[in-house]
Amino acid sequence: MCVIRVAPGDKVKPAHSHPKGEEVIYIIQGSGRVLVDGEVAPVRAGSTVLFPTGAVHMLHNTGADEMKVVCFFSPATNLDNYKLYEGVDFPF
Repeated sequence: MCVIRVAPGDKVKPAHSHPKGEEVIYIIQGSGRVLVDGEVAPVRAGSTVLFPTGAVHMLHNTGADEMKVVCFFSPATNLDNYKLYEGVDFPF
């Protein structure tokens, strides 16, 4: 588990996946959008999002305030369980 902070306008880059586990995020503060396997959805404080095993994902703070996000990994993970996708971005 970790807590990340995303400044207004910033994206959590590059897009990535976790080939050996899944991730759940919970937005504590802020608003924005999430990309999961090509699908974009809005998120805000109180939103929970599942990134299934192998799903390519990224987060974008589109709000005016800092976004705070709690990330839960199952199983526990490290950077060895990240597959990076430098060329993937939000479609708009």
